[in-house]
Amino acid sequence: MQKTGKIATVQKAWIILITLFITGGINAQNWLTDFEAAKQQSKLTGQPIILVFQGSDWCAPCIKMDQSVWATETFSNYAEGRFILLKADFPRRKKNRLTEEQQEHNNQLAARYNKNGYFPFVAILDQDGKALAQTGYSDLSAQEFIHTFLVPHEPKAETKKPLQSFSRTLKLMGSRFDITVIAQNASEANAYIDMAVEEIQRIEHIISSWDKHSQTSAINNNAGIKAITVDKELFDLIERALGLSKMTDGAFDITFASMDRIWTFDGSMTAMPASEIVSKAIDKIGFNNVELNREAQSIFLKKKGMKIGFGAIGKGYAADKARELLQANGAVAGIINASGDMNTWGTQPDGKPWSIGITNPLNKEKVFATFPLDNTAVATSGDYEKYAVIDGKRYAHIIDPRTGYPASGIISATVFAPKAELADALATTLFVMGIEAGIDRIDQIPNVECILVDDNGKLHTSKNLKIEHEEY
Repeated sequence: MQKTGKIATVQKAWIILITLFITGGINAQNWLTDFEAAKQQSKLTGQPIILVFQGSDWCAPCIKMDQSVWATETFSNYAEGRFILLKADFPRRKKNRLTEEQQEHNNQLAARYNKNGYFPFVAILDQDGKALAQTGYSDLSAQEFIHTFLVPHEPKAETKKPLQSFSRTLKLMGSRFDITVIAQNASEANAYIDMAVEEIQRIEHIISSWDKHSQTSAINNNAGIKAITVDKELFDLIERALGLSKMTDGAFDITFASMDRIWTFDGSMTAMPASEIVSKAIDKIGFNNVELNREAQSIFLKKKGMKIGFGAIGKGYAADKARELLQANGAVAGIINASGDMNTWGTQPDGKPWSIGITNPLNKEKVFATFPLDNTAVATSGDYEKYAVIDGKRYAHIIDPRTGYPASGIISATVFAPKAELADALATTLFVMGIEAGIDRIDQIPNVECILVDDNGKLHTSKNLKIEHEEY
């Protein structure tokens, strides 16, 4: 009984942690909050706008309609490619309060489209903002609401313009990025790709430990000295990373960065480093020595010489943010591939889903399985390009932050998750946790699956992932 209770507690904790990565309810879909952005998308795609007025934390009918319509898979599948989604929220609780700018924006929308102040209230608008239809609360299922109110205002087939796939490969964050977008022409595609590049560079400036002007460098340079106030974005990222550290008993730890000069994996290393050097570095590793002050929005590394680094989570986070920005600006589909940390949305121009081939790590010319990707992120970590062979034993470039030594036993880990940040972090974590413990942990996380290949070439998968593959 005691063991069962512990498993239930761990599973509950995982679910709570995952909610930090994945927003719920009406926010789970691509809902905009800016009217001008919605009109821009509408003009670009020819799709009408669904404008929803709600009181998310006090209006019972709003909450009920959110659960029965907006947050359902039925509505999400229907609305994608047919309507632009825009919400005007009027929360009352202090913790949910909007910025003054957003409050004023929503008030202006209400003055124009919801003068009587009904909640919930739904309006369908054309690309110029003209109201085509409106309705208040109705106790209908998602399917009923779609057929009675939305179907009559679907965009006509002839308004949809032909789309094409455009790609660009470049070096960002010290790694290869492949950015693909679906657009009407090269000019539009280049504008989207440029937007994604700027976003990735913005994130790099915040999280890079090599940029002496970054907030991350400021944190590291003041380890053991003082706390550093940072942007909310970086604070939240670090908080999520520490949450993963707790859930993995330290198998994932952003303070591993103090090990960065001890190991090399370029083929030149043939002997283990001295144990005293490893022990000295280990003393500076430990997520429990990162102090967060949410009120001051500050980060403090308690020990001098400590460092944080985002090598195991940063590229995935950048892929997520680039995707979010492009979606918010009307990009209907695409892929952000950050050296294997991939985030997808929408479909290919012919309507087929994106797909990914998982490379056989023992023969990179072969793919042992292909998976369709439906608004999904995937990350792969492998030791087949960066590793060391010492005394006949192969060591991955991924360091176990708890011991200071490279992980062994796994040569490839692929994780499917709702966000690339999470997939990226977990792919690294699995190398450290090992096959049995790693798969057991993945099986406890909703909407996350994995494929592992051990150093004998044997395939291992999480319980809900079934694939057919060639034998190595």
